[in-house]
Formats: sequence, structure tokens, C-alpha cells
Amino acid sequence: MNKILFIGLVWPEPTSSAAGVRIIQLLKSFRPEDNEIIFASAASKTEYSFDLSEMGVTSVEIELNSSSFDSFVADFNPSIVLYDRYISEEQYSWRVKEHCPDALHILDTEDLHFLRKAREQAIKQEKLFSIDLCFTDVTKRELASILRSDVSLIISKFEMNLLLNQFKVDTSSLLYLPLWIDNNNRTNLHFEEREGFMFIGNFIHEPNWDAVLQLKKVYWPIIRKQIPMAKLHIYGAYPSEKVFQLHNEKEGFIIEGRAESVEFVCSKHRVMLAPLRFGAGVKGKLVDALNYGLPSVTTEIGVESLIEDNSEWGGIISTTIEEFCLGSVDLYSNKFTWGSAVERINTILINNEQFKDQGAFFYRQISELKNNLHQHRQANFISSILSFQLMQGTKFMSKWIELKKQNEKNK
Repeated sequence: MNKILFIGLVWPEPTSSAAGVRIIQLLKSFRPEDNEIIFASAASKTEYSFDLSEMGVTSVEIELNSSSFDSFVADFNPSIVLYDRYISEEQYSWRVKEHCPDALHILDTEDLHFLRKAREQAIKQEKLFSIDLCFTDVTKRELASILRSDVSLIISKFEMNLLLNQFKVDTSSLLYLPLWIDNNNRTNLHFEEREGFMFIGNFIHEPNWDAVLQLKKVYWPIIRKQIPMAKLHIYGAYPSEKVFQLHNEKEGFIIEGRAESVEFVCSKHRVMLAPLRFGAGVKGKLVDALNYGLPSVTTEIGVESLIEDNSEWGGIISTTIEEFCLGSVDLYSNKFTWGSAVERINTILINNEQFKDQGAFFYRQISELKNNLHQHRQANFISSILSFQLMQGTKFMSKWIELKKQNEKNK
């Protein structure tokens, strides 16, 4: 039995985001019935936080910049530690390495944050994306985190190639592990049984908010003119007042808020609209569309790393506003076009290995790496160098913050 520690930036919410789904998949891969697993986070839980006790996983609240974590991690003495996003690795890895030097360090990148931010910057500057936009401090921090870790989980083939070819990260430090589909009981409603367009996405995530604004201002007025009675239903976790202000019954633009069941909303609507202009990783909403047999209209960013050939997509991939709107109208109104898209979805799910359960493969790879950790670290000595540098800088900054907090309490 291994002792495994997950350190999360937030508590997993699989009903709110693909990131939450990803963490639950990883937890299941370690088989809580066979291992002792703790999930720890300094974030506050919400009513939507997953009840980890249902899986046999223990939840522990930890404190940021506090030596209380040192006592906790030393007492638990994990053999494997997984960090959810590079920020968590920055904050806690030096403490873990100080007290548990033999623990295997895994970084789950979720997506490459620096790539998402660079693409967003290109949109704001109204210019085409180029790799030059990636040379930022965020990139340095995230790459340093990847290089410090024993292995980093990469969800996208595009990002895997970017790290290998552009940034020369050693292949032994990366493990391609896509978001997989584990639902075998989907509802298959026919064309006539479905109605309405839909979009879904956590509103805190900037690419989703941008896509909703694009739908409201650019795409939906054109589509609605062609299909006057159609409605667009917008779902997503954590909608703010600015989101609800977009609601307009007369325009058929309906802000629904949080979807209690992704399966239910994806199964009852006819077409998903996802005009994503930037982002990274694999887009959970498009994986959901595949999972529940829902044709979609999206962009090349939307389908990145989901298929090898754009012609295979279960819907339409657009590069222009006109193409997006014409495709949306045709897919929604034409039973033949819609049926052909559903057939392509079924082909993708049958033939594409990346959507099959990767849990057993992941566990085998990590077990093998754990058994050969000494040799692995000798071959990747730069990891030790960067860890040493982090410890020298972050360690004393963290201790200074802790001391400052204590002095403020004593005043």
C-alpha cells in the first residue's frame, strides 16, 4: 500500500469544470481501496465540492505559508505526491522535498497556463498568435515547475509537442495522459426529440466568458435571423451578475446558470455552439459533446488535440464568422447533416484510443517510475538544481510571510 498525497489549488468540483473531472479520474486511478490517499488544499470548500469520502479519500485542510504543513507531511510521509497545477507545486514542493526526499513528485498541468495566456494576449492585441508571445514570466514559472517535477502529466498532444520541440523538455519527464470518457450509458435522443442550441462552460474561466460574449454580440444575431424561433441556452458554473445581464427572452438568448446534470442538458439539446478564440489543453465541453452524442460547431482551438483530421469532427469546425453561422443553421435544420455528424461522433469514440479509460496505464507508468526513481533523478539532474534554487528562494519568502502573519496577530 502506497501513501499518496494530492495537493490541490482548489477542492475538485467535477460538476463545475473539466479540471474537476480530471482530478477525480486521477484519484480513481490510484485505487483508493488499495492505497491510503489524502487530498489536501488551502482553499475553502463550496457546496459543489466533491465528497471525497465516497471514494475512500481523506480530505485535509492545510494552510498556505505555514510550518504546520511541515508537521502534517512529515507525519503522513507520502511515497507519491501529486500537485494540481504548477502554482501548488511552487507553494508546497520544497516543503515536501525537505521532509520526504524519497517521494515521487507528479505535476498535473491541467493545461499549459502560459499557452492559454499567450493566446489570450494575441486576441487582446488583435494579432495572430506566435510563439514569441509565450516568452513570459508565467512561462518561466510553469516550465521550471515541470522541470522540477519527476514527471508532468500533459493532457494535449499539441502541448506535448510544444514542450518537446520548442522548449526541449526531456521526454522522460513528460507523460501524455488525455482526459478520457468513462460513460457507457449515454442517452441517445434522435434529431426530432432534441431542440435548442447550447453552450456550457465555467464562467470563471476567461475563454468561456469570451465565447459567451462572442455568441451574444456576433454569432447569435445572425443565426437567430435564419431560425427565428430557435433558442440558445447558456449553462455554466459561477455565473456573475454581468452574465445574467446578457439574458434576453425576446432574443432567445437564455442564461440558465449551473447545469445540475451535464448529461441531461447535452442530451436534450440539438447543437452545441463553442466559438472559442483562445485556450489550451483539451476542452471539456467538446469532450462532453462527444460523450453524449451532441454535434457541435466550434473552432480549431476548440478541437485541438481531439482529432487528427478536421474532417473527422462530429460537427463543424469554422475559421470565419460566416462559416460558423451557416454551419450552425445547417446542422440545426438539416436532419441529414445532423445525422452524419452523429455518425462521425460514434466513429471517433470507437476508434480513438485517447478517449478510452487511461487509469490502469497511468498507474502502471507511475509504479514503474517510483521503482526506478533514483536512476530517473540521476538522468534528470536539472530537476535537483531547480529544486535547490526554489528552496533557497521560496523557502525564506514563505517563512518571512509566516512570521509577518504571526506578528500581525500578536499586535
